[in-house]
Amino acid sequence: MVGGDRNGLVDALRGWSLFGILIANLLIFQYGIFGKDEISFFRISSLDYGGYEAIKVLIENSFMPIFTFLFGYSLILMRNRLREKKRRIKWHLFRRFIILISFGVLHSIFLWEGDILLLYGVMGMLLLFFVNRKRKTILVWCVVLFSIITLISFVGGEEEVFISEEKIDVYLKDTIEIYGSGSYEMIKHHRNNVDPMEMSEGEAFFVVLFMPFLILPMMLLGMYAAHVGWLHGNRVKLFQYISIICLPVGLLLKASLYLSKEIHWLPDMSLIGGSVLAIGYIGLFSYFYSRSNGHLFQGFENLGKLSLTNYILQTVVCTSVFYGYGFGLFGRMGVLLSIFFGIGLFTLQVVGSTFFLKSFRQGPLEKVMRMVVYLENPFLSRKKRQLKDEMKVS
Repeated sequence: MVGGDRNGLVDALRGWSLFGILIANLLIFQYGIFGKDEISFFRISSLDYGGYEAIKVLIENSFMPIFTFLFGYSLILMRNRLREKKRRIKWHLFRRFIILISFGVLHSIFLWEGDILLLYGVMGMLLLFFVNRKRKTILVWCVVLFSIITLISFVGGEEEVFISEEKIDVYLKDTIEIYGSGSYEMIKHHRNNVDPMEMSEGEAFFVVLFMPFLILPMMLLGMYAAHVGWLHGNRVKLFQYISIICLPVGLLLKASLYLSKEIHWLPDMSLIGGSVLAIGYIGLFSYFYSRSNGHLFQGFENLGKLSLTNYILQTVVCTSVFYGYGFGLFGRMGVLLSIFFGIGLFTLQVVGSTFFLKSFRQGPLEKVMRMVVYLENPFLSRKKRQLKDEMKVS
């Protein structure tokens, strides 16, 4: 990428990843952060259960890694732009991660428990140690961390259960009643103060310690990919090979979540499978994008340019639909119908983003982000900002 020009493929991938994230998150919006993994409690139909398994294998934990990959990729692109403008790289990135953390805290406290912005902001702070490292160093760390996840998948088996079945049943009954018919304040109190897991300090420490091993590898892979320009230029053959190899391998590894229950000696490799499948999805999407020169993916690009605003907007719309202070459809819509609902909402976001960008350059939250990162005067015109930057460079 030269200067301030945007990479259309990166924006389109970001928009597409938001579609998968929305479909996966609809399980949380409709059944809760704990209920989505206790789906039998809701006694859904066989058709809905088929849709539920499809989301688990094809989408959940496979679209978020795409977003994670792009987080690392965009970090290097931003670093390059800051370097061209001779600005202090780490201070600008530090402010970016601070505002992400702030958005995440507000999002999780006042709107929804499934927030990812807080985690990404915290992980971004950790990436500051890698932002000026050589690409070989980044690749080594990426391979090492992926290897650790693979080893844990072999050794760890099923996830350790921190909560009794009796407690989760009581919690889910309360959640259904409060989320389905409660007021905003009741839902907010339940979300922020009721935790059925009741982990010990040691268990909580292990979860916090383990989190970077899950997130960092894809971020580092994205950073390495930006260094070598994977998403720049026409790399149809590369994308073709990536999708041909990673898609079937990733699907097989994700399916091991169910196969391991039938074949006891087979390890559950779905943890690493989600990342492998995500890489396959990146290759497949990039292949078709490159073949069409991006002409068929403008809607995804437009939505991806407003990814932060659209992500929060998805929360506002979905909580209004499923929670008691809105339409109160918590646990009632069903999985299959929620998929169609997600497709409809995403389509409206694509159309809305396209029309919005005809009049504005940035979304409202993207504007706030830029003001904080670059310490810009919001009343300063674009031409004056460009002239100010040119004077700094010269």
